[in-house]
Amino acid sequence: MRNSLLLFITTLAIQTISAQRQDGYWDKDRATTKQITVSAGNRILVKTEDLPVGTTEVVYRITLLDDNQQMANSLVSVLKSIPDPSGISQGSAGAVFLLSKISGDDKCKYAVFSTADQTKSYVDDGKIDKACFSQNEPVSKDAKRLSMEKDCFKGNSGSLWFGFESNNWVMKQKIVLEVVPWVDIKLSKGWTIDNRKTIIKLAKSSDLVKKMINSDDFCICILDKMMAKYKFNEYENAMAMEKSKAFKDFGNQCLTEKPANTAIINNVRTDAAQYFKKKKFAEAIDLMETAIMETGNAKVLDYNALGMYYIYSKQYEKAIQTLKTSEEMDNSELRIKMNLAHAYLLNGDFRSAKDIHKRYMLQNVTAKESWKERTKSDFEDLKKAGFESKDFERILDLF
Repeated sequence: MRNSLLLFITTLAIQTISAQRQDGYWDKDRATTKQITVSAGNRILVKTEDLPVGTTEVVYRITLLDDNQQMANSLVSVLKSIPDPSGISQGSAGAVFLLSKISGDDKCKYAVFSTADQTKSYVDDGKIDKACFSQNEPVSKDAKRLSMEKDCFKGNSGSLWFGFESNNWVMKQKIVLEVVPWVDIKLSKGWTIDNRKTIIKLAKSSDLVKKMINSDDFCICILDKMMAKYKFNEYENAMAMEKSKAFKDFGNQCLTEKPANTAIINNVRTDAAQYFKKKKFAEAIDLMETAIMETGNAKVLDYNALGMYYIYSKQYEKAIQTLKTSEEMDNSELRIKMNLAHAYLLNGDFRSAKDIHKRYMLQNVTAKESWKERTKSDFEDLKKAGFESKDFERILDLF
């Protein structure tokens, strides 16, 4: 009963870990299983199957067999109980678990190489100075996990080379080599750092991004959507018009999907405000219209800001129309009323401006600023920007 309960708990734990680990898998379909015969006292090189794109680590097992011995179970079947490579590294138990249940009396030395160039001197001279790993003490069986992220494996061509040196100077040896790759699902799509940089660079060259000051969030959003939909080679093989459409579609999604687009839209508002402070009114207007108004992200104060940008660019009719739209959205926002009064005044409609001022001059625009103080401040800013009007004093006389 106790053993059954322990087995149940162990199985449940493994299943739980497996359910939590969705970022990779043991690729049994592209595993290597080879039975090699090494002549007495000789060396031999064995190339593994091509490792799949996205391989971050491999587990291998080497077993020497006597005549007529057969493997009890495959390495792939053993790894079914280990949900990810970290389970192998947790103490010696993982390594013992990987070892085959049988082995012969023979022993061999071996080395693992990352590229074909590293193996050139191995068969003739036994040189292992360029090996990623070497086992210099003869063994009858061995099992290990190797990370492809180590320096030794950088520039890997897609396969590994195992070099075996027989320790039997009389009889040939029978060696079984098993190699199983762990594939990172995200990396399996081929989105290396360089490939991701390619997409970011293209995103930053688009017309909309060129209008932005802080475009990182927007470009990363496009990259994330590209990676989610395509493998890199699929994107690479697409026609130019297909790539262009993908960028446009993903860009629109990044701007319109709520609330995921919050940071991007806030960056746009900040960028437009920075353009306004630098008196680049055309850039501020263009960015607001393209990234906020046309994408359905405009709020009350966005219309108010756009209306102010129109005022400073002397597009008074557009300012009035925009501010009226904002007023319809929130008739209680006095910052909109203030800017509307300015637009009327500069457009030559003193009476409409006067009516607004008379109606709200005893109120506060914000919790800390009165209508009169805000009016005086705005008029000073307009004068500094080169706006001249005798009606400024006429409005102030009302107070």
